[in-house]
Amino acid sequence: MDSNLSRVRDKIRNKDLVIGTHVATSDPVASEIVCAAGFDFVWIDAEHGAMDRKDINLHIMAIRGQGVAPFVRVPWNDPVLVKPILDMGPAGIVFPFVKTAEEAQLAVAGCKYPPKGIRGFAPIRANNYGTMGGDEYLEISKTEPWVIVQIEHVDAVNNLEDIIAVEGVDTIVIGAYDLSGSIGLLSQIRHPKVLELCDRAADTCRKAHFPFGVSLLWSEENVRDWIHRGVSWIGVDNDISYLISGAKEAYNLTKGLCEELGSKGDYL
Repeated sequence: MDSNLSRVRDKIRNKDLVIGTHVATSDPVASEIVCAAGFDFVWIDAEHGAMDRKDINLHIMAIRGQGVAPFVRVPWNDPVLVKPILDMGPAGIVFPFVKTAEEAQLAVAGCKYPPKGIRGFAPIRANNYGTMGGDEYLEISKTEPWVIVQIEHVDAVNNLEDIIAVEGVDTIVIGAYDLSGSIGLLSQIRHPKVLELCDRAADTCRKAHFPFGVSLLWSEENVRDWIHRGVSWIGVDNDISYLISGAKEAYNLTKGLCEELGSKGDYL
């Protein structure tokens, strides 16, 4: 059963920007809806989102069913937390707050079977419910899911050369908000000091020909900056922001028309 990671890899290989989005609510219908917009991947946020394992499983099913790659951000870099998610068949696992090469090695170990790692063997959807041949599955498991480490602390930027040199780390993703917080400038992602850290991280990856991504709230200015930095993949906004922005637009438009036309409910 295809996790649809090949869709992402092919675009990166062809130097096309991979574009995804995030879901933070528990209902998998949200994933089906955002997939319909054409995104290459959907990032299921199990770190901050209000969801349990069952919700994550249903999100993965919905996303894979739409031909899109499901990434899951786990709550922490802990093999115990990662293990059941791996067996659901995600295309990528995002490990938050990785700051050192040793922490990156732990992330890889949690995703790989022995002798490369410490992952326990009990695949479910990952091997198509046991219908995939054992040798075929084990071969696929060497390169799937993607191991994605999140760079969101100044220490991680300082250690980035060592982190991306860890065998088994497939890509990194830069989290500008927590990165800003690590230098006492929380949420000031346009501050020159934060931008300088982002530039350094991007430069390190480009020099090593290593794919890197970014996760951010959408704005034309932010997206332009990251495209100029040479980002390989980008995750923009989430289901909550789409819902609130659409709701606000509908409300404000309707209210504005009422004021313009002088409607006071005269029919009452």
